[in-house]
Amino acid sequence: QVQLVESGGGSVQAGGSLRLSCAAYGYTYTSYCTGWFRQAPGKEREGVTLVSTAGGHTYYVDSVKGRFTISQDNAKNTVYLQMNSLKPEDSAMYYCAARYSTRCGSSWSPEDFAYWGQGTQVTVSS
Repeated sequence: QVQLVESGGGSVQAGGSLRLSCAAYGYTYTSYCTGWFRQAPGKEREGVTLVSTAGGHTYYVDSVKGRFTISQDNAKNTVYLQMNSLKPEDSAMYYCAARYSTRCGSSWSPEDFAYWGQGTQVTVSS
């Protein structure tokens, strides 16, 4: 059974930076798609960024391009999300998610991701 454990998050002022980590346990295949989703109160959960564990290909939603960077350390089965130039609209609960896939960028639908972390809160004040 895959387990995702998140850390990081917190409160910062606009323009600040935060780093999230997601440690994965129980991976039994080499091709996973791991990423970060976020959900603000009253809004649907949306995909933010994805990375393929095998090829390292990365994908970003337009609203975070140039500000957020996803990276991974395959030896530690850990994915990181570096968030710079944070805006108040980035405030949300951030979730790490994963699914077995050889086509990581083919779906951003939360329903297609089988494994989820517990979530970590990011709050950006203006």
